[in-house]
Amino acid sequence: MSRNLLPLSAAVAVLAGPALAEAPQVAVDIAPVHSLVARVMDGVGEPVLIVAPGASPHEYSLRPSEAAAMQDADVVFWIGPDLTPWLEDALGTLSGEARVVTLMEADGTVELPVRENALFEAHDHGDHGDEGHDDHAHDHGHEDDAAHEHAEHDHEEHEEAGHDEHADHDHEAHEEAGHDDHAEHDHADHADHGHDEHAEHDEDHAGHGHAHGDHDPHAWLSPDNAATWLNAIAASLSAADPDNAGAYYANAAAGREEIDSLKAEIDGILEPARDGSFIVFHDAYQYFEAAFDLTASGAISVSDASDPSPARVAEIRDRVSEAGVTCVMSEPQFSRGIVEAVTDGAAVNVGVIDPLGSDLEPGVQLYPQLLRNLATALAECL
Repeated sequence: MSRNLLPLSAAVAVLAGPALAEAPQVAVDIAPVHSLVARVMDGVGEPVLIVAPGASPHEYSLRPSEAAAMQDADVVFWIGPDLTPWLEDALGTLSGEARVVTLMEADGTVELPVRENALFEAHDHGDHGDEGHDDHAHDHGHEDDAAHEHAEHDHEEHEEAGHDEHADHDHEAHEEAGHDDHAEHDHADHADHGHDEHAEHDEDHAGHGHAHGDHDPHAWLSPDNAATWLNAIAASLSAADPDNAGAYYANAAAGREEIDSLKAEIDGILEPARDGSFIVFHDAYQYFEAAFDLTASGAISVSDASDPSPARVAEIRDRVSEAGVTCVMSEPQFSRGIVEAVTDGAAVNVGVIDPLGSDLEPGVQLYPQLLRNLATALAECL
């Protein structure tokens, strides 16, 4: 299957060519995806970020400037309704000429099932490469047939370069999960419903009324998904702006090579700590775990939009004290009190990670620095 990229040899010719045409107006939901779009648009134009850095993408109120930027956009890139359900209605008001690209539906995207239990079973990624993952990935084609036809020629080199590595993980469990509830939203009301096992079950399954599927939406933390999305971004931008198609495809090709180098760098950072066991604050990191053969033991909260129930906290505290957990990872926006309740009396390190890179400057460098920071924080904690 074509990966829709020009060979790197074309990049020099493209960038040394005549002046580029005016770029389309582009809006992007979250900072990590904005960074990938900015990489593809580098030298052509700059995308607008919809969700402000540091804000939760699950529940957000658009500022007037952000709403205006989206309404003026020729192309909008977003993860999908499982991450930003409030954005779905806003996208429905765009003009019929606007191109909306749902990256979770992009051809080749690997999705993982939602994990709703507080504790995760140990997982083994070593066998995933044998069975592959293509049977379970979305295959939705391209946003525009013309973009697909443009992408088909002169890209065979990328088919042979081993870019199916994003399919290295076997996630057949997503066919069996059968969850009717997915999105990570408000569970606060369930704190008043008691804290026995039934209440814990309710807390894990609450607030999923906006669910659109069974898959974890934090898929940008897979570098292989990010590389796949560079293709989809280049194809969609080229369909909207064919005059700059050569630049988009050349930038995407360069971006894929950068991600390959980043993966090798992160493997080196994590190697001394890969056997450690850690707890995360909310379950946003399994794509990163799968990509780098890590083992998370559980999540304090199923969502970043609510506090966990006392029963869930107790379950995690028992895991920390009894199962050799060496690290608990908090997130910048959460109270240290919940983490302290989990780690009370345990000889365990506490670190901080952020799946969105809220403290980073939006732009081309945010995505690689986000993954680099995740790896460094985990290695130092473990």
